[in-house]
Amino acid sequence: MKILLDECITKKLKFYLSEFEVFTVSEMKWNGIKNGKLMTLCIDNGFDMLLTIDKNLIHQQNINKHKLIIVVLNSSTSKIEELILFLPSFKTSVSEMKKSNSYLIEKF
Repeated sequence: MKILLDECITKKLKFYLSEFEVFTVSEMKWNGIKNGKLMTLCIDNGFDMLLTIDKNLIHQQNINKHKLIIVVLNSSTSKIEELILFLPSFKTSVSEMKKSNSYLIEKF
C-alpha cells in the first residue's frame, strides 16, 4: 500500500509505518498544495491512501469522487509521541479500508 503523509503529520511517523510504502508531502515536493489538488495528485501518482490529522478534510472534500482512502488520526497534535498511539488501531483496520471512503481513527 502506497501512503502519503499529509503536511500536518510529522515525517517521523514514516519510520513506524515501515511495512508500507510511505512518502511525505515534502518528499513529493507538494508543500502548500490545497487538499482537493493534493488528492488528485495522490491518485495520479498511484497513492492508495492520504494519512492526515486534518479533521476538516472529510467535510470539505467530496471523498466519494476520489479513488483514494482518506485516514484521519483523531489527534490534536502532530507530535510523534501522540501519533504512535493511533498506530495499533490503524494497522488493525487498514486491510478493511476501501478507496473513496474516509476513516477516523481513534486510539486503541
